[in-house]
Amino acid sequence: MKQQQMNGGARRAVFTPVDNRARVDAVVRRIGDAIELGLLAEGEQLPGESELAGQLGVSTVTLREALMALRQQGLVTTRRGRGGGSFVSSPEVPGADRLRVRLRGWSTEELRDLGDHWAALSGTAARLAAERTEPDDLVQLRRTAEELTLAADAAARSRVYGRFHVELAAAAQSARLTREQVALQTEIGAVLCLVLGDDEYREEVADRHRSVISAVQDGIQETARHLAERCVQESTARLVALRLTL
Repeated sequence: MKQQQMNGGARRAVFTPVDNRARVDAVVRRIGDAIELGLLAEGEQLPGESELAGQLGVSTVTLREALMALRQQGLVTTRRGRGGGSFVSSPEVPGADRLRVRLRGWSTEELRDLGDHWAALSGTAARLAAERTEPDDLVQLRRTAEELTLAADAAARSRVYGRFHVELAAAAQSARLTREQVALQTEIGAVLCLVLGDDEYREEVADRHRSVISAVQDGIQETARHLAERCVQESTARLVALRLTL
């Protein structure tokens, strides 16, 4: 219950109906992305099959196929009998060598393009959040920003960093923006481990996040947009610089 309250609007976006295209794949991607990003916690029980199928707008047959695929990926475990159900199993974070191989698989042009997409998403989310939210709506965003200052290892920092941008999209009250941000973070989030191990940069990111929240709270839309974009652009620049060394 506490985890559900913490993740607020971002979690609600996880459990909205999927579209009609390749529904099994859509369910696998939606739930899998949420697990990898940490929106669904290790050991957390998913809603029952009927309830979850209804939330996602799919049949129970489709849902069962999706859960089977998630089990094969090691993201969900199923227990039978009393107290049984489907439970989240968080994936292992790839080692630094594997992450460098993944980063090497992107050209600098592809990284910049990905960064442009990310900046556009986060900038728009920040602008809309500044327009639409009330101070009480920012409690989770503040909690996530402070959690970054306490995250001890790079893997935890990358998950919290990604979750901040997802929560920012949720604060914009846009389910579509939130889902797009979730998908993007699962694509790039793990690689951010390679630059977030630096304590000084971690503090810089935390300060940037606090500045975004302040602008959103004050309703300064263009400032919020600019600050969110700058945060993303700086992270992208660090990844590009690292990529050039590989």
